[in-house]
Amino acid sequence: MLELINGFVGELRNAGIPVSLTENLDAFEAIKFIPIEDREAFKFALAATMVKNASHWRAFETVFEVYFSLRGPQYQLKDGDQVDELMKEMQDQMRQGDGKGQAGGAMDSLTPEEMMQLLYNALMQGDDALMKALAKQAVQRFAGMEPGRPVGGTYYLYRTLRNLDLDSVLEKLMEAQKQGAEAHNAEFTDLEERLERDEFNSRIDSFKKEIEAEIRRRLVADRGVEAMAKTLRKPLPEDVEFMHASREEMALLRKALQPLTRKLAARLARKRKHGRKGPLDFRNTMRHSLSYGGVPAEPKFKYPRPSKPELVVIADISGSVAAFARFTLMLVYAIQGQFSKVRSFVFIDGIDEVTDFFKGVEDVQEAVHRVNTEADVVWVDGHSDYGHAFEVFWEKYGKDISSKSTVVFLGDARNNYHASQAWVVKSIRQKARQVYWLNPEPKSYWNTGDSIVGEYGAHSDGVFECRNLRQLEGFVDKLA
Repeated sequence: MLELINGFVGELRNAGIPVSLTENLDAFEAIKFIPIEDREAFKFALAATMVKNASHWRAFETVFEVYFSLRGPQYQLKDGDQVDELMKEMQDQMRQGDGKGQAGGAMDSLTPEEMMQLLYNALMQGDDALMKALAKQAVQRFAGMEPGRPVGGTYYLYRTLRNLDLDSVLEKLMEAQKQGAEAHNAEFTDLEERLERDEFNSRIDSFKKEIEAEIRRRLVADRGVEAMAKTLRKPLPEDVEFMHASREEMALLRKALQPLTRKLAARLARKRKHGRKGPLDFRNTMRHSLSYGGVPAEPKFKYPRPSKPELVVIADISGSVAAFARFTLMLVYAIQGQFSKVRSFVFIDGIDEVTDFFKGVEDVQEAVHRVNTEADVVWVDGHSDYGHAFEVFWEKYGKDISSKSTVVFLGDARNNYHASQAWVVKSIRQKARQVYWLNPEPKSYWNTGDSIVGEYGAHSDGVFECRNLRQLEGFVDKLA
């Protein structure tokens, strides 16, 4: 057990989850009272001592499933156990009158049609035990797993699910519910339909997880725990690079943006509050002068009430940073409620304001789609031209920049060897309160090739590498 837990902790650290020595010792104390056979309690006991961030749960769960995939009697499904007996009873019911019923366990002898019928019954009744047995059988039949073959679990999962066609099973389940309601002369309302569909989707998701678990157990048995843990290791949400994030990862990032934008607004408001004093408060000064015999030795000032800062976002949405631009637009959407005034601009070689695209929109994807299809950002050929875009911005909107404005540029500053027109950024800096530049490229790429981020950065309050959420959080922290 000691070796197993140490390997488990080591893999958590390799995955990016911080586990201190004290937390490691706490975990050992916790599992003294939890039997490993009680798998769920064992998992949550370890999680309670090692996981400090909700976004790390998925990574923890993946590592746990690998290291403890072969433990627990509920995963030792063999012919002759109670699950197989239940299956045999249902099989005999289906074959009643055909003279084809067989004595003893017969999971392997099921025809594809009989197996699909059993799956249908299991999902209809929510029979978890039968679904576990069918998941094992489905992997055995359809995954095509070969010992020693260097193929990931996703491939085997795809092959298994493709043969099961769960979408068709879902529609059959829904049709059966409708027919049942009609048979009892009851109305099958839209609400009831949605609730039934959600319930069946939940059961199907549980069945898919059982299939994934069975594939994982077989891979661990074939390749070993360490090899599988390394294969399944994925970056934590805060370490996912915006430029290469998948759709699912983008959804996780979107959830993490709201608290981060609140923190950003608080930091900028704090800088404004502490950065200057208001006019002399004559009444307060005279009141305090009484302690000095009427001499105004300690002047008092009126401090301006801290207000929400105004933000101007100018973002590159050209092809070279397309994935980052998608994240940028989600960021703009998230900060709308945190600032008193947000103005958003996007550019390629032309520039356009897209502020109204984000107003009154509940789905950020709708706003992103409008930006991509309606924004007028192409001037000549649709290749990045920062210089021209910035000139147009200064000509049209430069007068709107004030001492209350915080301007944030987002882009890689790869200008295709056009004129930089860095004087525009300098002019903006002279009028604005703060100017920052966030670059999605690694620092080692800056000022190489057609990158001119240094020319723009010389006129800003800071240029920050911003390839993932952790670095974005670091940028927000540095504003303190």
